[in-house]
Amino acid sequence: MSGDFLEAIESICREKGIDKEVLLEAIEAALVSAYKKNFGSAPNVRVGIDRNSGMVKVYSQKKVVEEVEDQLLEIAESEAKQLSPGIQVDDILDIEVTPRDFGRIAAQNAKQVVVQRIREAERGLIYERFIEKENEIVTGLVQRVEKRNVFIDLDKTEAILPPSEQMSGEIYQVNNRLKVYITEVKKTTKGPQITVSRTHPGLVKRLFEFEVPEIAKGEVLIKNISREAGSRTKISVSAQDSEIDPVGSCVGYRGTRVQRIVEELKGEKIDIIKWSEEPVEYISSALSPAKVLSVLPNPDQKSAMVIVPDNQLSLAIGKEGQNARLAAKLTGWKIDIKSLSQAQFLQSTELNTVQGDGDDL
Repeated sequence: MSGDFLEAIESICREKGIDKEVLLEAIEAALVSAYKKNFGSAPNVRVGIDRNSGMVKVYSQKKVVEEVEDQLLEIAESEAKQLSPGIQVDDILDIEVTPRDFGRIAAQNAKQVVVQRIREAERGLIYERFIEKENEIVTGLVQRVEKRNVFIDLDKTEAILPPSEQMSGEIYQVNNRLKVYITEVKKTTKGPQITVSRTHPGLVKRLFEFEVPEIAKGEVLIKNISREAGSRTKISVSAQDSEIDPVGSCVGYRGTRVQRIVEELKGEKIDIIKWSEEPVEYISSALSPAKVLSVLPNPDQKSAMVIVPDNQLSLAIGKEGQNARLAAKLTGWKIDIKSLSQAQFLQSTELNTVQGDGDDL
C-alpha cells in the first residue's frame, strides 16, 4: 500500500466512473473487519488510509477521562496529554496499533474491495445504459439455449428471451444475429436482468420506424397494431398531410420497405391498413385482404355485422378465425362476419317472422 496504490485507485475510478473517496472509505471499512478477524475483535478500531502517501494505519480509539473504568475504551487524561498535549476530557484519542504484518492483509482485502466495487459500478453502468432502452430494439447474438430460455449477448451483458416471448416456429441457433425488443430491465443482486421479446407488437412498431422515414419524421403515424407473432400482423396508419399516402409509404417502392420487415420476422405476414375515424371504412379496411360488401355498425355496443361475398367468407374469417380476430383487436369493435347468402337468408327469415305475426293479429 503506497503512492502507487493511490494512483491505481485514481485510474480505476476515472475509468469506471467510481467516486474515489467512496471507494477509499469502503476499503477502510473492509480493513477494520480484516483487523478484527486477524488481531482481535476490539469495537473501537479505526483504519485510515493516508490520502497522500497511501500508507495504512490502524488506530485504537479511546475516550479521554479523568478516571479510567474500562481500559479497552478509555484512557486517563494525564496519559493522553503525553501523547497529545492539547487533548481534553471527553475527546477521542487515536492510538496507533498497526500490526507488523498488517500491510499484506491490507493489500489482499483492498484488492477484494476494489474488484467488488468495480463489478458493482459496471453493473450500475449497464443498468443505466439499458433502462434507457426499455421499449426499444437492440441487436444481439444468440449465446446459448437453456431449458427453452434463449440468452442473447448484448455487448458485455446478457438478456433473456423466455419461451413466452419467442416466435412460434422460430429456431434460435448459437451466434445467430437477432433483433429483439427490450420489455423490462430490473436491478438484482447479480446485476441487471434484461428481458427481451420477439412477439411484442412494439417490435413491429420499431421496425417500421427504422424502415419508413415518414414514420420517423412524424409525417405518418402508427395508430394501432394487432399481432399474432410468427403468423400475421395488422397495422393501421394515417398521414398528417393528405398528400402523403400512409400505406404506400410503409410498403415502399415495389414493397421493399415492408419486405425487409417481413424478412426480419421470418416471413410473418403484414397487412398495412389506412386508419379512419369512420367505423364502417376502418372495419372494412381491417378485414383486408377480404373484400367487404357492407358494414352494419351498432355504435352503442361497438359491434358490427359485416357482409362479404360468398367466395370471400373464409378469407374474411381467416384460418382458425385469425383474420377476423386481428381485425377486431385492431379496430376495438366486435365483428360478426356473414356471407351475402347468409345475410339474405337471415333477412328473409326475419321478414317471414314479421309477416306471420301480422297474420295472427
